[in-house]
Amino acid sequence: MRFLIIALVLSISALGYSQDIKLVKITELLKRVNNNSDTTYIVNFWATWCAPCVKELPCFDTITTTYPNDKIKILLVSLDFVDAIDTRLIPFIKKKEIKHEIVVLDETNGNYFIPLVSEKWSGVIPATWIVNKNKKVNYFFERKIQFDFLKTKIEEIKAL
Repeated sequence: MRFLIIALVLSISALGYSQDIKLVKITELLKRVNNNSDTTYIVNFWATWCAPCVKELPCFDTITTTYPNDKIKILLVSLDFVDAIDTRLIPFIKKKEIKHEIVVLDETNGNYFIPLVSEKWSGVIPATWIVNKNKKVNYFFERKIQFDFLKTKIEEIKAL
């Protein structure tokens, strides 16, 4: 009986969490962002253990509410360890009520994947990559992003 109750509680709590966390390889991420669409991708590399990363997360929500009808896709790429998804990442997402799509980068060799994202990237996080293939936009920022700065970049892209 105790097992049945525990299983029921776990099932109910799983129903309350609807976002799937997908593991992606860098090649999948690059293919998705470089898809020649007119969507502007704002790809943020972050981790739950990175204080500046956590502090900048609300700015992405503000972008979504500021530009609700624009083709802007926020993609949060977690660099948390794969074995911490259930114990750290999912509880963090629930607590912070993060609505943006989150993927976990399933790579361990930074010397391989970092230069594929940007030659400007030393590996420091937070890091934000803004791409719009149709407008030939490829910005990379290796620092904490503020809403006003991000808004300026979006306005530049819209003006192209």
